[in-house]
Amino acid sequence: MALKEHIKEFRNRLIVSGIAILLGAIGGWILYDPVMEAIQRPMFEISAEQGRVAEINFGSVGSPFDLKIQVSIFLGFLVSSPVWIYQLWAFITPGLKQKERRYTLGFMLAAVPLFLLGIFFGWIVLPEIVKVLTMFTPEGGSNIILATDYLTFVMRMLLSLGIAFLLPVVLVGVNFAGLVSGRQVIKSWRIVVFVVCVVAAMAAPGPDAMSMFLLAGPLLALFFLAVGVCLLNDKRRARKKKEREEEVEASADKATPLTDLEGPAEA
Repeated sequence: MALKEHIKEFRNRLIVSGIAILLGAIGGWILYDPVMEAIQRPMFEISAEQGRVAEINFGSVGSPFDLKIQVSIFLGFLVSSPVWIYQLWAFITPGLKQKERRYTLGFMLAAVPLFLLGIFFGWIVLPEIVKVLTMFTPEGGSNIILATDYLTFVMRMLLSLGIAFLLPVVLVGVNFAGLVSGRQVIKSWRIVVFVVCVVAAMAAPGPDAMSMFLLAGPLLALFFLAVGVCLLNDKRRARKKKEREEEVEASADKATPLTDLEGPAEA
């Protein structure tokens, strides 16, 4: 394409993405009240169970309206993520080779559901995270948190867990790019298991060990699945490399130099 056509296509895909985000934001506007009720529920439970003042504060006249706008847009981005991610992929993929296009399509098909699964996982553990972090409030203290600060914390936590669920896809992508081998990835398994178990212990909805394992299990399963894919890819790459070397050796054997068949000249 000419540059003008590229810009036109990019504009069209931006328009499609913007419409998807807008429709998602309209849905977020409609669902604002039940979503905010669910987000504030941990604070209500802290007040009821611990007898401590724990509430969200709107610090200005326009804060409720601003917060509703932010929540609606955030939900719009989440709901429409399959659409705008596909539009981004569709804009980039014509410049890729067929093999690279298959790889990027596979990564996209794996990344979108994993990201949404991480968001859902974060939504489930949100109440326990809030309770654990506010339990350090000293005796007689209260938790009156600005609504914007609380929303920022919630969005960052959800996005962090969404990105955490993407790490296996990133590991596989880095391995396919030849930047790291499966053996190098598996060497860090002890650190990964420790970090995941600590996070799961903090976020577990119950004091029993089973709750922690139910939370840590999916993350560890994804990590070791990514390690397995990396190891298989290393074997495939090593096998192809060996085949190429054998082909080069075979072609070198066939291309032997011409010998002097006439024998020595007579004096």
